[in-house]
Amino acid sequence: MAVTMAEISKLRALTSAGLMDCKKALAEANGDMDAAVEILRKKGQAVAAKREDREASEGCVLSKNEGDFAAIVALKCETDFVAKNAGFVALTQKILDAAVAAKAKSMDDVKALVIDGQTVEALIVEEVGKTGEKMELGAYECIEAPSTTSYNHLGNKLATIAGFNQENVDYQVGRDVAMQVASMNPVAVDRNSVPQSVIDSEYNVAVDKTKEEQVKKAVEAALKKAGINPNLVDSEAHIESNINKGWLTEEEADKARKIAKETAEAKAANLPAQMIENIAQGRLNKFFKESCLMEQEFVKEPDLTIEKYLEKASNGLTVVAFKRVNLNQD
Repeated sequence: MAVTMAEISKLRALTSAGLMDCKKALAEANGDMDAAVEILRKKGQAVAAKREDREASEGCVLSKNEGDFAAIVALKCETDFVAKNAGFVALTQKILDAAVAAKAKSMDDVKALVIDGQTVEALIVEEVGKTGEKMELGAYECIEAPSTTSYNHLGNKLATIAGFNQENVDYQVGRDVAMQVASMNPVAVDRNSVPQSVIDSEYNVAVDKTKEEQVKKAVEAALKKAGINPNLVDSEAHIESNINKGWLTEEEADKARKIAKETAEAKAANLPAQMIENIAQGRLNKFFKESCLMEQEFVKEPDLTIEKYLEKASNGLTVVAFKRVNLNQD
């Protein structure tokens, strides 16, 4: 049977599918609107299954807070073109709104939410049918606290949320903290909440780096004392290159290698443990100041840490948790 433009427009309004897809579905369903909707739904399922092995590396990230609850949803797709599509962004917002309203605690909770009579998973499959791209929920984060805040960075690739220990935190103060999390990417609220495995790793790196620096200084001093420019012999590649250029003789190169080897071994065997410990601890403290939110310099006022900024805003105010989702590489 012939399909009218009015019928096609009605189906498109119901499903947001393309004009040709709507026309074909109506023709296949002999004009039955409900059957055509079901055909388009199954088409979405078929496309989703077909695209399962594709990588969804683009997408939309949005955050929202209401009172004592805040959440971030990342809906992923294959291309930036689809990620910027108004329908895709609207779907992300719709899922986020439902998650916040339900105070969903996990990704599974979000997937099971029912919106307009359909589960979130079904809505995503439906969107797949419209765009032909793989889509999936890429991330879900939430926070419950006496007061919350949220921030969406321009472009919808990065979003943050934060929770505070007091109610009715000033909007601008909350926004400043959420933006700080976005720009400075802290690893924890404070040093007490940094995982011990991270602390151990940072400390070991600091110790190794300190030892390497002390050995390098000793080798450079020994080479200079012998009348050899350390910059000419700081690697085998440099040594070979400088010999070829005539800046270094084979004899000088062998002498430099011998001095460097003997000095390095002697210094490494006699490094003062307390000095190494002190320098490593200093480096670890620097890590805390750069990576713990409360110890970071406040971007807007570098003379203040976030801790002092919050204390200035309200006595005893502190951050209890934050979350950050970024689809781009930091």
